[in-house]
Amino acid sequence: MKDTSEKFFFAKLNDMARLCEKNGSYCFSSFLDERQCAEAEMWCRKNIGSLQFMLWGGFEGAKRKILAVYQEYCSDFVKSEFPLKCVTFSYRKTDSLSHRDFLGTFMGMNLKRETIGDIVTGEGSAQAIVTETASKLICSSVSKIGKTGVKCTDTLPFEMSVQENFQTLSGTVASVRLDCIVSFATGKSRENAVKLIRSEKTDVNHLPRTSVSSEVREGDVISIRGTGRFVLKSIDGTTKKDRLHITMLKYI
Repeated sequence: MKDTSEKFFFAKLNDMARLCEKNGSYCFSSFLDERQCAEAEMWCRKNIGSLQFMLWGGFEGAKRKILAVYQEYCSDFVKSEFPLKCVTFSYRKTDSLSHRDFLGTFMGMNLKRETIGDIVTGEGSAQAIVTETASKLICSSVSKIGKTGVKCTDTLPFEMSVQENFQTLSGTVASVRLDCIVSFATGKSRENAVKLIRSEKTDVNHLPRTSVSSEVREGDVISIRGTGRFVLKSIDGTTKKDRLHITMLKYI
């Protein structure tokens, strides 16, 4: 099933490139998750020839993005053509609404997940990046999220503060091989780390990595199924026994 879905995904990317070549302009995907974004970027770098590509989610740092494939002459304006809207919600500050609350409401409207980008919540306000079609439906239909009354508009720019919480992990490793890093992050033995990697339960920068000896670099995102997501923040020198001091951040 996984192979079939991957073939279908890459076939859609190929269709986008062919359509772009045919119409001489640009073509957009639906929203892609982080892994799909990484796969799309890798595929485009190898397969679209003289065409250009861009991934954009409505604001810097967005995780879910739309892929654009376009002719070079479109470079100056294609970003403004992305088929997405920012929907802004306002509600009482005494009410607490989460990402899950908003996503649940959108799914209850039979919107497909690929029509919805990032959702950022705050005190008394939230903003969601969605497709233009989804924006029209949301703004015309949504007056409540759960039991909380909300007002919404798609006329305001994205301006929420995106905050991520981390736990800092510091210690030493023998090297920056993936098995060493996974062992450190999980608190498990190297042997168990190797099993996690070889059983395809470890992603680096949102793509599966099965080579235990591949090296991890500063800034790489390591996702370990059943444990969590980490960032190798820094390599901070060596000990007298030539072990490496590292700092990792764990998403919480």
